[in-house]
Amino acid sequence: MTNTPVVVIGGGAAGMMAALAARQTGAQVTLVEPNEKLGRKLYITGKGRCNLTNNTTPQGVLDHVPRNGRFLYSAVTRFPPAAVMAYFEKLGVPLKTERGGRVFPCSDRAADVIDALFFALKRQGVALLRGRAEHLLLENGRAVGVMVGGEPLPAGAVVIATGGLSYPATGSTGDGYWLAEEAGHTIVSPRPSLVPLEEKGDTCAQMQGLSLKNVTLTLKNQKNKAVFQEQGEMLFTHFGLSGPLVLSASAHANWAKDTYTAVIDLKPALDETRLEARILRDVAQGPNKAFHNFLEGLLPRKMVPVMAQRAEIPPDLPVNAMTRGQRRRLMEAMKAFAVPIAGPRPVKEAIITAGGVKTGEVDPGTMMSKKAPGLFFAGEVLDVDGYTGGFNLQIAWCTGRAAGIGAARYIEEEGL
Repeated sequence: MTNTPVVVIGGGAAGMMAALAARQTGAQVTLVEPNEKLGRKLYITGKGRCNLTNNTTPQGVLDHVPRNGRFLYSAVTRFPPAAVMAYFEKLGVPLKTERGGRVFPCSDRAADVIDALFFALKRQGVALLRGRAEHLLLENGRAVGVMVGGEPLPAGAVVIATGGLSYPATGSTGDGYWLAEEAGHTIVSPRPSLVPLEEKGDTCAQMQGLSLKNVTLTLKNQKNKAVFQEQGEMLFTHFGLSGPLVLSASAHANWAKDTYTAVIDLKPALDETRLEARILRDVAQGPNKAFHNFLEGLLPRKMVPVMAQRAEIPPDLPVNAMTRGQRRRLMEAMKAFAVPIAGPRPVKEAIITAGGVKTGEVDPGTMMSKKAPGLFFAGEVLDVDGYTGGFNLQIAWCTGRAAGIGAARYIEEEGL
């Protein structure tokens, strides 16, 4: 057993996994966390249920990582979703797999995942230090500790697992970025990912609070190229669009280069021919109905005034007086309801931060810095992020484990 500890900065998913992996590899470990409770951000994942991984293959994970997926190959192969699931089951958290491979605790309680990790840390003898890491301590280019509360905390290796900039109330305040910069690392500009989208105009605001299910959302750039298309749920808000489909779509956007329009197919189960047949059938059943009453049979009530405006059809027009041109406009609006996007909501509202420590400066096998020996990275502080569905927590677990093992072995090999 070595005397100089691995110091892990950050008590979130990646940090707790790194601390446990380092301890189980034989190192003394101190976990530094400013919050009173560990795993604050885990409490809000999966709407409080904690979508802790996705029941897929390592390649299935990499297919859901839009940036720098190849960097994760080693980590996710050595600690794939199946191993993550077995790990938590062994900690006493029974799991279940839901739609899309999403994995949750059977209890639907994020607190059960956090408690299991916390008690594992206690059982393993990981020291917890409440405080904020203020500076890295470097000696001849090596990481040898951190300053916490104005006091030096010596270390044989330091793991930075501080998260990104999303949900700052949970402690993700970007500290890891400037700690990494102190060691000479390049930070790819942090930006929001898995984030709601703001509209140009007030169309969505008129339907605020309306949730849509089983619709298809397509995100198109200014060249009319679709960068995302998926069926699922979404929500109209006072500022624009939110909900699972929208968060997933946002991860595919390049806001620095392109502008986007969200196009919603409100009736994806019906092609245009079948939709027209449905409309004609409804007209025949109530030929004297006013158009706005007729629409309530096709769409949610909150959408009716907006759709009448889009289709340029007077709300009081008897439906049997609809022209072929008006019917065509109605079908087009239902199959391709377009919402021009102004941009993403602020990064503090994002589930995940894209950007972070440049992956080319980090060893993908051990997560050790190529700039400063003894410095390791794990989780969202790295420039890797996944889509919704448990992929970001899978990234946290596998990079945390790789960093913890790497840090413990580094101390042993260096004889620290």
